[in-house]
Amino acid sequence: MKNIKLLNNVSPVWREVIDENEYNLSESCENPDAIIVRSADMHSYVPEESVWAVARAGVGVNNIPLDDYAEKGVVVFNTPGANANAVKELVLAGLLVASRDIVGGIEWANTLKGQGAEIEKAVEKGKKNFVGPEISGKTLGVIGLGAVGLLVANAGAALGMNVLGYDPYISVDNAWKLSRAVKHAKSEDEIITSADYISIHVPLTNETRGKLNAEFISKMKPGAALLNFARGELAVYDDVINALESGQLRRYVCDFPTEKLLGVPNAVCIPHLGASTPESEDNCVRMAAGELDAYMKTGTISHSVNFPDADPGALISPRVIVLHKNVPSVVTSVTGRISARNINISNMMNKSRGPHAVTILDIDGAPTNAILNEISALETVYKVRVLGV
Repeated sequence: MKNIKLLNNVSPVWREVIDENEYNLSESCENPDAIIVRSADMHSYVPEESVWAVARAGVGVNNIPLDDYAEKGVVVFNTPGANANAVKELVLAGLLVASRDIVGGIEWANTLKGQGAEIEKAVEKGKKNFVGPEISGKTLGVIGLGAVGLLVANAGAALGMNVLGYDPYISVDNAWKLSRAVKHAKSEDEIITSADYISIHVPLTNETRGKLNAEFISKMKPGAALLNFARGELAVYDDVINALESGQLRRYVCDFPTEKLLGVPNAVCIPHLGASTPESEDNCVRMAAGELDAYMKTGTISHSVNFPDADPGALISPRVIVLHKNVPSVVTSVTGRISARNINISNMMNKSRGPHAVTILDIDGAPTNAILNEISALETVYKVRVLGV
């Protein structure tokens, strides 16, 4: 039986995906083979030597030191798309909040408590202060057409908006799923300069950190609204505040409250509710459990964020999985040690991603401990695992 350690309490729907007779899932299991985590900070967590994989039940992995874990031979998975619908629905709420001063109106209405019969008169007199335009017929620009951005673009079109989408890295599958009503922008600037509402859906990287800065905002239509449900660090907060104060930005709606933004007029900070639905949490756990099950049983890597995806197929003969540095001669060093023992390699797969790689070998006969120890001792190898013996 394999042990999977839970660093956070998760939905029991994992039972729909993996067999309870094959796995022990608990928060206290010793010598875990894998870990499921949601929000726990793993930067100070030293994974047990027995750990082969970590599955993040969610998309963001800033709570996990990816390269450190890769160098320990730990494959890290996430669950892209599992919470996409939940985030899309909140973005749609954000669109309405950005357009009409719903939040300000609710806050003002709460101040009328105690006025009794005078409330109706006060409402009729005061509601003019919260007037805002309809979103139908307005232009929505979506930057990033991944799992969430795709759904936001399609939903905006369904609501009668003119939608422009931009993503130079859009997948073939997502391109097929995109509504015909969504127009393809030729550049990011085309969206920035023409949209009444811009919704950003890009990952946080060194290149995108601080993307929503003074230069970006200065290109926007005066009085446009900016929605950020991707990552808070995409925005330069001082630049956003200055744009709100000048009127260049009519509203900034985000899912990431910060000390600087809280209380700023026309900045709406939602308390990170994007994936906070029971359906989303269940979907993430199902997907995470399925990823671990496939990796533990066959070595299949799907939706990893620190190693390349690899699908070696059904496990028929002994399989050696080598996680290693992406440098020359590693594959030769590994296969040479197996061939030197007169063991035939019937199938081989080598995939790389950045500085890390995986080599998967199906062999005719079980490898000896001596062979495995020799491979493990290579300076370029992180970890070696054997299945089917």
